[in-house]
Amino acid sequence: MKQSANTQLSRRHWLVLAGGTLLLGGAWRSAVAGGDALQSKIDAVLNGRSIAEGRIKLNLPEIAENGNTVPLKFEVDSPMTDADYVKSVHIYADGNPLPDVGSFHFSPSAGRAAASTRMRLAKTQNVVAVAEMSDGSVYTAKQAVKVTIGGCGG
Repeated sequence: MKQSANTQLSRRHWLVLAGGTLLLGGAWRSAVAGGDALQSKIDAVLNGRSIAEGRIKLNLPEIAENGNTVPLKFEVDSPMTDADYVKSVHIYADGNPLPDVGSFHFSPSAGRAAASTRMRLAKTQNVVAVAEMSDGSVYTAKQAVKVTIGGCGG
């Protein structure tokens, strides 16, 4: 069957074009907004306070062979007394479509501020921990994880 130069596109072709445009547009916005989304999350935790490095020990693999199940352990140096304890620790992944990985809340009766879990990482990226202390101070730590197989559909 011979087609002329001004053949109309079928409904299927329009749907494929529209879907591809939406996917590319969404991926572009995620890539561009990734750093801004993470920074806005951290700014919300800070609420005008300054942030310092230290007191958080992150334990992550340097290379994750599968981004679907990346082990994460952290511990925050604190006496965990009524006068000085870790209130919460927030974990972010700066390369995921949504940077929030999880938040962990503690009280002095916890004994120590530590946790262990698994997370998904979409690609090679930084994992950032932000710890809020009972005295209002905030600490952070960051570690890069190289992902060889994507965990969020890639």
